[in-house]
Amino acid sequence: MDRDEILIPESKGSGAPKVPIWEKANLTLPEAAELYNIGINRLREISDDDRCPFVLFVGNKRLIKRKQFDEYLAEAYSI
Repeated sequence: MDRDEILIPESKGSGAPKVPIWEKANLTLPEAAELYNIGINRLREISDDDRCPFVLFVGNKRLIKRKQFDEYLAEAYSI
């Protein structure tokens, strides 16, 4: 998949421009799953820990901190 194909859809009715996924600092679970080729359920499982360094909750919405997740993956043997 080309980088150009992974775009965030425009907000409904806002006319906001599409932001490429590789420019986002925080990713939703579906975005992270697509980018890193990891299942959404597995992402939920590894980010459930209260001290998880790469998860950010905005209300009930779980976001993956991209920089910290990249570092986590670089150190991981398997996930």
